[in-house]
Amino acid sequence: MTPGELAESLIAQFGIVDARDIDLEAIAMDAGVAIEYQQLVGCEATLAGFKDKAIATIRPSSVRGRERFSIGHELGHWAMHRGRSFRCRVDEPDDNLTPAKSLERAADQYASHLLMPGPIFNPAVKEFGQPGFRDIEALAGNFNTSIIATCLRMANINILPVIFACYSPQRRLLWHVRAADVPARWYLLNSLSEDSLAYDLMTKGQQTTTPRKQSADAWFENDDAGNFEMMEHSAPYRQGCILVVLYLNTNMLFARFDPSVGGRRYTAQGSYVPPRSIR
Repeated sequence: MTPGELAESLIAQFGIVDARDIDLEAIAMDAGVAIEYQQLVGCEATLAGFKDKAIATIRPSSVRGRERFSIGHELGHWAMHRGRSFRCRVDEPDDNLTPAKSLERAADQYASHLLMPGPIFNPAVKEFGQPGFRDIEALAGNFNTSIIATCLRMANINILPVIFACYSPQRRLLWHVRAADVPARWYLLNSLSEDSLAYDLMTKGQQTTTPRKQSADAWFENDDAGNFEMMEHSAPYRQGCILVVLYLNTNMLFARFDPSVGGRRYTAQGSYVPPRSIR
């Protein structure tokens, strides 16, 4: 089983069909894991176990969804990596405090599916159509998850042609995730374009309430991006950053391969030109 399948099988065993019934403390108790809350330095959660008992220590947060994701993450370690001890990060793509990245990704996947199991989460996403951040916040509230965990799960389920991205106060791209059906040929700009609505939010504090139509060349470095339109919405995030959700239209999903973007370069005859080495 994958980590996600393992988590969702547990939800099914408990007969849970409503997000409000996902009681992580009860699930942890059943698994022999005691949950404690303490201030931690350098990590968001730790797990220490012996035989069939363990203690998961969670760093308190003003965002209950972050605490719950940490609990789910540690339950994932207990289910899949029993016998090891962990000092773990949170559900942020740009925060990784451990060299065991593959184990952490597996625990993240477990937590994501445990908190937002597909049979419950996927229909809820479909009801929103093309959700903006106000809708995503409501969705996160229904599942008692953080905004960022909800965004990552929305991309993972591959129902909507969506890209989520985060830009720094210096307007630089920090990270992005895309649904599996979004073609890799679309390369995000590394810096916010002045033509984007996110730029207006970053520099002027002007935020739209719902996704708005936007020319794709405000977001992608592809030469043909100006031939396409898409939907954009953005919202303030922690430490002055901006979260962005982009919805690609159908024409963008079926656009021809772009040979000269993102470091790819080809001759007129289609031969690949490798990048010049730096000596």
